[in-house]
Amino acid sequence: MTLTNTWGIAALDRNTADGKVTTIHWTLSATDGTNTTGSYGSIGVDGDLKVPYADLTKDIVIGWVKAQLGGEKVAEMEKAAAAQLAEQAAPTHATGVPW
Repeated sequence: MTLTNTWGIAALDRNTADGKVTTIHWTLSATDGTNTTGSYGSIGVDGDLKVPYADLTKDIVIGWVKAQLGGEKVAEMEKAAAAQLAEQAAPTHATGVPW
């Protein structure tokens, strides 16, 4: 089973006066080819990030997200996504009635 994690940017909040990004809304999608899971979050942006809005790329912004979350948190989130995929593939809990 090959696990693929894909980080994305859902939206950027910014000040229109100076173009500075204030909040990043990010996504993490994971798939094993059969099952899919995902998470969403938002982070405030440090005012020291000085890339003009028009020059931003998805890779730059994802880099900011991962840097602010930190390597340990990113690894934890990707591990949690893998666990969710494993649970979807082979459920360990179920709900229902026997009749």
